[in-house]
Amino acid sequence: MLQQFAQEIWIADGPTTATGGFPYPTRMVVIRLTGGELFIWSPIPLSDELREEVDALGDVRYLIAPNSLHHLFIGEWRRAYPAARLHAAPGLRRRRKDLAFDVDLNDTPAPGWSEQIDHVVIRGNLITTEVVFFHRESRTAIFTDLIQHFGPTWFAGWRAVVARLDLMTGAEPAVPRKFRNTFVDRGVARAALRRSLAWPSVRVLMAHAAPIEAGGQAFIARVFQWLLI
Repeated sequence: MLQQFAQEIWIADGPTTATGGFPYPTRMVVIRLTGGELFIWSPIPLSDELREEVDALGDVRYLIAPNSLHHLFIGEWRRAYPAARLHAAPGLRRRRKDLAFDVDLNDTPAPGWSEQIDHVVIRGNLITTEVVFFHRESRTAIFTDLIQHFGPTWFAGWRAVVARLDLMTGAEPAVPRKFRNTFVDRGVARAALRRSLAWPSVRVLMAHAAPIEAGGQAFIARVFQWLLI
């Protein structure tokens, strides 16, 4: 189930979930820190098989909800790993009052991972505030919903038309039009994005697109060119 993506970083794809009537695949990322602690980004459902594979890698220490849309399965991980610290993207604590979050993510990386993982908060969007991460050892940037790409047959009927108009099924990954149109503070978003472009990204992982395994920094700049100008 877990697939090694690069040095000390693994991915696992989960089941499809529905959001607003649209089917979305799920993906999580596991990063093993130097002390053996595990950083779990956007966890998928915790099956017995997945738990066994995760436990073989190290100790689950950090559970990350990277935006206010990716939180569906984090509660079951918290129950399975009660000693892990639960980190929430800005705005999620209000939505998930049933969960006792330990930390609200901001622009300062947590001490437990700051030497190995950087992150920046992309603010200014009405739909969600997304925290973008960078794993230094593998030179991997990790986006959640701000970059998406689906195959031409993923959606059917009227949903396929909406997805095409939303730039979700184009020739390469893109920022969906709904996110572009809801950046009400582009200056704040632009400054945050420029911070992420300073990372020497080679690879890019996204929740809803195939991984990028080379030229990551140029890829991010190209995808967000509309915002940077």
